[in-house]
Amino acid sequence: MSRSQSYRVNHLAPMVLLVLLVASGAKCDSIRPRAADLPGDRSGRAELAYALDAPQSAQNPSFSPDSRTLLLTLFHEDSNASPEGLWSMATPSSAPPSIYMPLILKGCAGTSPTWWKPPVNPTWQWQLTDPPIDPSFDVDMYDIDMFDNDASTVAALHAEGRKVFCYVSVGSWEDWRPDAYQFPESVIGNDYEGWPDEKWLDIRQIDLLAPIIRARFDLCKAKGFDGIEPDNIDGFTNDTGFPLTYQDQLEYNIWLADEAHARGLSIGLKNDDDQVEDLWSYFDWAMTEDCFVDDWCHEMEPFIAAGKAVFAAEYTDQMSTWEFWSEVCPEAEAKAFSVILKNRDLDAWRRGCP
Repeated sequence: MSRSQSYRVNHLAPMVLLVLLVASGAKCDSIRPRAADLPGDRSGRAELAYALDAPQSAQNPSFSPDSRTLLLTLFHEDSNASPEGLWSMATPSSAPPSIYMPLILKGCAGTSPTWWKPPVNPTWQWQLTDPPIDPSFDVDMYDIDMFDNDASTVAALHAEGRKVFCYVSVGSWEDWRPDAYQFPESVIGNDYEGWPDEKWLDIRQIDLLAPIIRARFDLCKAKGFDGIEPDNIDGFTNDTGFPLTYQDQLEYNIWLADEAHARGLSIGLKNDDDQVEDLWSYFDWAMTEDCFVDDWCHEMEPFIAAGKAVFAAEYTDQMSTWEFWSEVCPEAEAKAFSVILKNRDLDAWRRGCP
């Protein structure tokens, strides 16, 4: 659980939570809030510094790994309001005016589970059909179906030094899954075009979906997987049968990321390129299908800029192996994307870049 340090905020001030993402394994006690004097003007702006005992890298654009201080500037919508009237801390009246904001430390030792965060440009294999899994590929990560593979398969891949992700559809109902009967009829929508026996889900009804999705994530964890490939998390752009909005999808996807991380599982943003700017900080990596052939890979570049992997798959029904090697691989190398060529049915066949 994250540790927070909260103080009373008076008058019209909003309660703001500042989330500092600390390098995995850093000690939470190495970061401490430090009071900052309130400005004398009436701009509604104040600065808050967090002092670090030692430099730590952080996933925060305003933080320099070479600096010992993270300086945050706070603004209030009412530019005519005095900061003294907006912010105060429950301290003796003799104390100088100062600001303390709630701080949640995430990812540091002792506050939350740790999970694998793939660095830029790992190698990978993706096999969802035609079992058993072919373990012969010398890659960093395998992505395989959660229901179709047991813990022994995951353990065998681990023994070869591989990380293993579990494929789970979190945005569609698949009638062949063992828990398909648990989905209420009210959350099952239109047919998923091109995929028989699969329908879209009403992701607005998280209260109804939560017990099922949590059980799936629990099973993924119990089998020893390192992360989750969540499929169909862009329903708001499709004809689902429900009036899903951008905000509906955003809330559901953030909920998914939180649920995965609560179990110490890595999770990626798959194909949802319209929401990258709002979601890249919540997810540990990204996955794309057909982004090179359809020319939208640039949408995922914020992940690379943040030091997070982008796993990309192109398909043999769109290009030949030669076209993949000669056209896609040079571009993928320039972008630092981890690209492979696959058959559309995602059997064991795979081509990587030379």
